Amino acid sequence: MANEVQERLTELGIVIPDAPKPAAVYVPAKRTGNLVYTSGQDCKKDGVLLYTGKLGDNLTVAQGYEAARQTMINCLAVLQQEIGDLNKVKQFVKILGFVSSAEGFVEQPYVMNGASELLEEVFGERGKHARSAIAANELPFNTPVEIEMIVEVEDN
Repeated sequence: MANEVQERLTELGIVIPDAPKPAAVYVPAKRTGNLVYTSGQDCKKDGVLLYTGKLGDNLTVAQGYEAARQTMINCLAVLQQEIGDLNKVKQFVKILGFVSSAEGFVEQPYVMNGASELLEEVFGERGKHARSAIAANELPFNTPVEIEMIVEVEDN
């Protein structure tokens, strides 16, 4: 049971990378009590954005879903750096997702399912969370998805 999360990640073929470095002046995560707040993450893989652009313009919902999934992997990297062991997660409280959207694009929730479904696949009941999926007309560095989260963790 001690390596439950890592075993599940391995089964799913998911490797948690080193946490991305902040792109500006902020910290990747901040803990207060048993809550960890992450800064917004993007869909970089090996230092390169998986996709760029806007949903409903040059990107499909399926591509957005993949971008959200990769973004959540990066969020987990930041969380792991902050708490040391993802098995310490009690629950994911809230996920806030921003989706770079062309005018008229209204399927942000389906894009964000890429992140939400990953959490449930890896963490089961602990992965279920409240969520908002917000349209944005532009996101930093032309990423199509940015996600931040609030996570309850065990005491140190």
